[in-house]
Amino acid sequence: MFTAPNGGPLRNPNFRSRVFASAAASAGLTPHDLRHTAASLAVAAGANVKAVQRMLEHPSASMTLDVYAGLFGDDLDAVANRLDEAVAARDADYLRTGTAGGAVVDLGKRRSPGR
Repeated sequence: MFTAPNGGPLRNPNFRSRVFASAAASAGLTPHDLRHTAASLAVAAGANVKAVQRMLEHPSASMTLDVYAGLFGDDLDAVANRLDEAVAARDADYLRTGTAGGAVVDLGKRRSPGR
């Protein structure tokens, strides 16, 4: 997208030290501030923790959660709402058919594959 002043590829160390860092500083920001903003925007857009981990090149998703856990707080409410919807749909199905999902499953007799 961008080229070096004399053409050719733009080298990250040169661009970062000569252009990016000074542009960020003139805006009162650090490159780390911009990184945090990018992570925040990704979470707000619905990115999962593994996607944010890869984007930030963190070695693990747990590190991403340790740093950005506060950004994922609304996810718990969304999960609870989806679980409530699933239970309501199951209950509606039970009332309509008299069975859970149209069939009764005895979990005591159900075996995992390979057993």
